[in-house]
Amino acid sequence: MRRICFAAMTIFSLLAVNARGGDKTEAPLTFQVKLETVLEHDDGKFLWFHPRAAAIPGHGDNGMPEVIVTLQKHLHVSDFYSGISILQTKNMGKSWTGPTAIPELDWVREPSGVAVAVADVTPGWHAASGKLIAIGTQVRYSKKGEQLEDKSRSAQTSYSLFDPDKNQWTKWRILEMPADRKFNFARCACAQWLVEPDGSLLLPFYYGPDGKSPFSVMVARCRVEGDRLVYVEHGTEFNLDVVRGLVEPSLIRFGDRYYLTVRNDLKAYVTVSDDGLHFEPLKPWTFDDGTELGSYNTQQHWLAHSDGLFLVYTRRGANNDHIMRHRAPLFIGRVDVEKLQVQRAGETILVPERGATLGNFGAAAITAGESWVTVSEGIFGKARPMAHKRGATGALFVARVIWSRPNRLVAP
Repeated sequence: MRRICFAAMTIFSLLAVNARGGDKTEAPLTFQVKLETVLEHDDGKFLWFHPRAAAIPGHGDNGMPEVIVTLQKHLHVSDFYSGISILQTKNMGKSWTGPTAIPELDWVREPSGVAVAVADVTPGWHAASGKLIAIGTQVRYSKKGEQLEDKSRSAQTSYSLFDPDKNQWTKWRILEMPADRKFNFARCACAQWLVEPDGSLLLPFYYGPDGKSPFSVMVARCRVEGDRLVYVEHGTEFNLDVVRGLVEPSLIRFGDRYYLTVRNDLKAYVTVSDDGLHFEPLKPWTFDDGTELGSYNTQQHWLAHSDGLFLVYTRRGANNDHIMRHRAPLFIGRVDVEKLQVQRAGETILVPERGATLGNFGAAAITAGESWVTVSEGIFGKARPMAHKRGATGALFVARVIWSRPNRLVAP
């Protein structure tokens, strides 16, 4: 295994106002963003993609967390991915080990030549079991990298548990969903999910009878039984018969409420819940001046501080018409949690546009002082020369959001 040093750093700052639940006697919450390059790879054969980070408390140096980033190779065919590798740091990114391929998380090859993979993975710490849980979607690939639905329930949610004391991953397992036909295609993929105080998980899904019908969205509660996840129940079912429907939802808890952001081909949506299962009607994301946010056909994710809720997103209108689906730059904006709008004042660029896409990213709290947004540059097809000309290198970025005061949502 090799060690990789950071190659770049950019610093921004933002003055943020107090939000619901914040102490208004304190100075306004502020943050800095330090942008660091962990690695670069662009050989025309693959790109490192879908990096998402999770902290394992106390397993790093001198009481620091160990941070594990799951990632995989994008094999230059649309949505064609390798098995999972990991990057690891025990000193908050001063040095890294990896990427290291994990045999238990690799493709499973069938005699027919079909490769069974798990993609769109998000890891998270489960304190009650002392395990890191990685959750994504099973995908069946032809020899050419085409996604197949050649078997019943081909596209299901898969998971693996990592025991940091034994340094051991379990093999991928399928999360068994109810027998109803509407769950034949059921993915918790590219999704932020939550651990509840009782140790149960809230997993946001997009689902449907097959991969061609418009998808629906819901949040399911699951419990951990040993090294298995078990479906318990699910809540509000959202349907939208617009293009491909609703996909890639992400969930966060802030204050005493739960917030869900949802992708659609034409625009992004948001809703709120008191229990994490039953939500108010969806509303399109807008700025606080009433104009549409402009994020569409890609992911949005959350960062939650005890004194403020933030959305991370891409959008139109940033001199970025040359970028596929306007998937760069990557922004962060404060959320008005009462009106469910993004505050335009103070919107900040987390990762600048360099001719590459930045739409497939992760966002997570790492310590009480820092949250991280992780993303890799997508350099694809006919856009490659333009991306190179504008400076893209296939970089994997860590954008550290460094809070001006401790985040009480994270244990010290």
